[in-house]
Amino acid sequence: MRQAHSFIAVSMILTLMGGCNPKAPIITDEKAYVASIEQWQQERLERLKGEKGWLNLAGLYWLREGENSFGSDPSNDIVFPEKAEPFSGTLTLNEGSVTLHVGEGVRITSGDKLVSDLALNDDLMENTTLLEQGDLAWYIVRRGEKTGIRLRDFKHPRIEALDHIPSYPIQPGYVVEGILMPFDEPRTMTVATPLEGFTEEYQCPGELHFKLQNRDLVLYPFISGDRYFLVIADETTGLETYGAGRFMYAQPDSLGRIILDFNKAYNPPCAFSPFATCPMPPRENFLPVAIEAGEKAVHME
Repeated sequence: MRQAHSFIAVSMILTLMGGCNPKAPIITDEKAYVASIEQWQQERLERLKGEKGWLNLAGLYWLREGENSFGSDPSNDIVFPEKAEPFSGTLTLNEGSVTLHVGEGVRITSGDKLVSDLALNDDLMENTTLLEQGDLAWYIVRRGEKTGIRLRDFKHPRIEALDHIPSYPIQPGYVVEGILMPFDEPRTMTVATPLEGFTEEYQCPGELHFKLQNRDLVLYPFISGDRYFLVIADETTGLETYGAGRFMYAQPDSLGRIILDFNKAYNPPCAFSPFATCPMPPRENFLPVAIEAGEKAVHME
């Protein structure tokens, strides 16, 4: 909590400093700005296609307490794609801890080393255990009281199928300055996810006020390190843009101004895979305008 207060204080000081020169333009070289967004778009596509990207997600399986058999044979408790061995082994869940036992003759590696029996670190622990079997890789995830397997296929057809992310034309007019009006204390906001019964909590430092399309608007940002994380919806949501909203980041620039660049509004992981879990926009972040900037909806098979 002390870190959150420190970040808010610094942000306010920098914002006031930036206010000493209110006429300083946000974008000084439009051509260079457009080129920077085009580069951002290309790098984002490359990240989505990378080994840690969202396009290769191939499964999300929830474990039950006790022993869970897994493999490609339909008789397993957890049925992997055909690329896996028919009976790959078992995963035993015991009060939140997961232990792997590899089937006889099955090759599963962790850190390039063959494994047979191994206690697994989940994604909320340091040194999360990544297991690999051919093109497949997986690790244990914790979501609330649920424990499961997130499976990746490094040769998933979606990787080649997506050659670009549909986006609106890059428009400098969608780059605006926001002013943070801090709360006395950061507020905890609980947001829904597509996963039934699972919510996420974020710390909101205050209201972020800005003007766009001659409208006075407000967003509720979440603290994320030295940046603000925004989950938004607008009048394009569910029509031209993804139905569960879009994400953005904002942080103070060198003059202390909090810059909102809607050309960088992007689709959440859930837009690319049914096996991702994403926070959905809180009702406070439904904007009563059409934000015709940033990424549009992607229609994946």
